[in-house]
Amino acid sequence: MRAGARFFQTQAIYDIEKFKRFMDFARKFPVKVLAGFVILKSAGMANFLNKNVPGIKVPQALVDELKAAGKEGALQKGMEIAARHMRQLKEEGICDGVHIMAIGMEDKVPQIIEMAGL
Repeated sequence: MRAGARFFQTQAIYDIEKFKRFMDFARKFPVKVLAGFVILKSAGMANFLNKNVPGIKVPQALVDELKAAGKEGALQKGMEIAARHMRQLKEEGICDGVHIMAIGMEDKVPQIIEMAGL
């Protein structure tokens, strides 16, 4: 902030309650915060992120949702999870916006935004 930053983008978030606690702290500062979203394509991807990407923790309940959707429905479920979380962030005024990281499926972003009601 001393160097002039006016906003921050987070790493991918999947635990809204934990993110709310972070935002309680972040709101003490005069900056905007964008929540990062990497769209989950499968339970395997979620497990990979948990094991290999520092700072990312996909809760087991979300991994289970993806597993239950099966291979054919996992991407759709990942999009639904992201949309649900984005909608909650907006409805509760938790942060100032989102950064959608739809790695390799940028064409899905308009659909995700629509699903979120944004």
